[in-house]
Amino acid sequence: MPTGTTLNPAPPAPKRRPRGGGTLAVLAVTTGVFSIVTTEILPIGLLTPIGATFRISAGTAGLMMTLPGIVAAVAAPVVTVATRRADRRTMLCALLLVLTLADLLSALAPAYWAVLTARIALGLVIGAFWSIGSGLAPRLVPEHRQARANTLIFSAVPLGSVLGVPAGVFLGSLAGWRAAFLAMAALTLLALVALLRSLPPLPPLTVTGLGVLRGLLAGRGTRTGIAVTFLIVPAHFGSYTYVTPFLTDTTHAGTGLITALLLVYGAAGLLGNVLAGGRAAGALRPVFGAAALLLAGAALLLPLLGTGGPGAAILLTLWGVAYGAVPVCSLTWFLAAAPHAPEGAGVVFTSAFQAAFSTGALTGGVVVDHSSPGTVMLLGGTVALLAAAAVWRYGHRIRPEPAP
Repeated sequence: MPTGTTLNPAPPAPKRRPRGGGTLAVLAVTTGVFSIVTTEILPIGLLTPIGATFRISAGTAGLMMTLPGIVAAVAAPVVTVATRRADRRTMLCALLLVLTLADLLSALAPAYWAVLTARIALGLVIGAFWSIGSGLAPRLVPEHRQARANTLIFSAVPLGSVLGVPAGVFLGSLAGWRAAFLAMAALTLLALVALLRSLPPLPPLTVTGLGVLRGLLAGRGTRTGIAVTFLIVPAHFGSYTYVTPFLTDTTHAGTGLITALLLVYGAAGLLGNVLAGGRAAGALRPVFGAAALLLAGAALLLPLLGTGGPGAAILLTLWGVAYGAVPVCSLTWFLAAAPHAPEGAGVVFTSAFQAAFSTGALTGGVVVDHSSPGTVMLLGGTVALLAAAAVWRYGHRIRPEPAP
């Protein structure tokens, strides 16, 4: 799932809202988003203990990050088309039920194959949620409260890094990594109950078919957006997925320091998200380019200056601010290229982001198994420099594609 975005490609709100909704529904959706995001990135903080449990390498453990992205990339367009007439309330509740079962399977997994099975189910949830769940706020609250509701719902994305992962690492240090997934199952079940009680019926307002998606993929703006995404997202996840082994081996950080550093990174990501969210639409190229350059600098310098706690803290703070801007900038790129089809643009964005996410985690796993976490950081930083160059080269050429 894309982490750190505050921009929501919402379809037009209906003139009359059905009964239900309101603040409780927005809070329920927010909790569901938090559960999905935290479950997706939780292995980043627990990679070492999970690998030790099943006696696997860091690269093999990284498959926990790769598989959900692959499945989500396929699920986003497939589910969008297959369920284009299904009630969104029913779909969202079903997806959270699947996520609850996936968290339980991870917690009780007798072998690594069971963990990977749970991660495949998670990928389905991620792809389906972001393809059908966009634009909920305008259907749950009056117009004058929609902006605030959007901000609340999507604040759960960076909060997964700020609170979810550090809390999971802390709980794992006290009771084992399985306890972290048990806690996520309980939280997801709570979100499911809240959705059942608060969401009104939500029949689809717009229909996104294969023709719309094919038309978007034919546009230059969408294609360049995909290219940039396939540089900056693997640059980040190909290296950040293995930040825990790096902090353990190179920084010689213990569990407490790693938890603190991940918390610092997450808080910085929330700041970057807020800063970019208000500026990306009007100044996409400078904001996106600056984020890519800052990410590149942090990753490249981490093996040199991150050998101690203070240096690692400073660089992870800069990294967090940089990556916090990436999802909102990437989504802004796709929406700017196709303002006539915001749901379709969101689907293409989700597929591209998740495919790039899994590609980065997989590549990083291969490199870390044959080299070291420090080498992964250097490779990620180099690719981020290429992303910055691509943003500068093509960022000023985004033009809306004509509606079909």
